[in-house]
Amino acid sequence: MLTLALLPKLLAEIALLAWAGQALLGALIGARREHNGAWRLLGWVLQPWLAGVRRLAPRAWPERRVRALALALLLALWLLGSALKLWVCLGQGLAGCR
Repeated sequence: MLTLALLPKLLAEIALLAWAGQALLGALIGARREHNGAWRLLGWVLQPWLAGVRRLAPRAWPERRVRALALALLLALWLLGSALKLWVCLGQGLAGCR
């Protein structure tokens, strides 16, 4: 049960860390970031999340708004996963969650 509780939190953490890494790398590299392999790898990790939000969002929305909504959904998923983990751990006892 704990594994199922940790899965959404883990997926959100991976995507959020990729997002933070891409932002930091973009700030360091500048305009040539699209030619960087690490930038493209982090973008590849984020692509499923952005594609899902693009599919749900209206077509008239700019890319910046789509990215902001994806970030908000990832943060909400992480919070939900953390709350679910806490709920499972409190139900099992904290010794089972180490």
